[in-house]
Amino acid sequence: MRIKSISLTAVFLTLSFNIYAQNHNPLKVLKTLQIGGDGSGWDYLSLNPQNNRLYVSHGSRVNIIDKVTGSPVAEITDTNGVHGIAFVPDTNKGYISCGKLDMVKVFDTHTSKVISEIPTGKNPDAIFYEIFSKKLIVCNGKSNDVSIIDPQTNAVIRTIDVGGKPETAVSDNKGRIFVNIEDKNEVAVIDVKTFTVLHHWDLDKEEEPSGLAIDTKTNRLFSTCDKMLVILDSNTGKVIKKTSIGEGSDGVVFDSASNTIYTSNGEGTISVVHQDHANQYTSLPNIETKKGARTIALDPSTHHLYLPTADFSTKEKDSRGRAAILPGTFQVLEVGIAGTGKP
Repeated sequence: MRIKSISLTAVFLTLSFNIYAQNHNPLKVLKTLQIGGDGSGWDYLSLNPQNNRLYVSHGSRVNIIDKVTGSPVAEITDTNGVHGIAFVPDTNKGYISCGKLDMVKVFDTHTSKVISEIPTGKNPDAIFYEIFSKKLIVCNGKSNDVSIIDPQTNAVIRTIDVGGKPETAVSDNKGRIFVNIEDKNEVAVIDVKTFTVLHHWDLDKEEEPSGLAIDTKTNRLFSTCDKMLVILDSNTGKVIKKTSIGEGSDGVVFDSASNTIYTSNGEGTISVVHQDHANQYTSLPNIETKKGARTIALDPSTHHLYLPTADFSTKEKDSRGRAAILPGTFQVLEVGIAGTGKP
């Protein structure tokens, strides 16, 4: 029954995608999960598949949302400069990178209480659990290095100099980690068996790589740069293709069920690129979202997309000269195909 169910799901997703591509029927925002708050900024959000909750970075806190109902569950406070949230499978451990504190906080996913603090490099940013090494990988934006945390001891066991500002990272689950180096316009490759840098791959003059995703079946990396998606061979570093995307992208996901790449663009769109095969890609119509929705998470069970954003003032500016966030308007957009339950 399980095999049959998976097969039917795959057929359904393929048919849904084909209808979408042929009719240019765009995905759309299905729900807006209202969170509120004081007008603080945000960065990444993560889905914990073990409890169906969304964990959303938000100023100096993490908002925890029930994915199904959209209701708030809890908050984890005192996470100043929060960037990312990661989880260790089959445990009740979650990890939060706190950029302004130069530390990662460990919390219990059952109680949402902080249980430990781990000093890292300066301004820890993106964080994820790496399956091959069974370690947590933390990108430290101001010390130009990557911290390797052992979840068994909750301690940093190695710090790797990557020669520039690490923005985010992914794994091929076979012993190599790939890191976007934002200020050097390259991807660094780390061997997790030795925790050493193997390569620095050039992004063919494209600038400010931010979001990074991987297809482990075709060995392809998807790096979002300034208005450009760069697709590389994860074995060799060869640039396979470059394709235009929206402005202000800070995130990208790859849905292996439909072989689709989604980039979240701060201008208020999602760029959609279909992987026809390993060396051929087709750009599809953008999905309209909202201004500020620049990071993204994929739910692999429903294939819905989630993007945090807020409403902005048309008159007031913040300290960086950008449109000020209106207090009480922080939200998460849920994106899918209307009437199907899946994108």
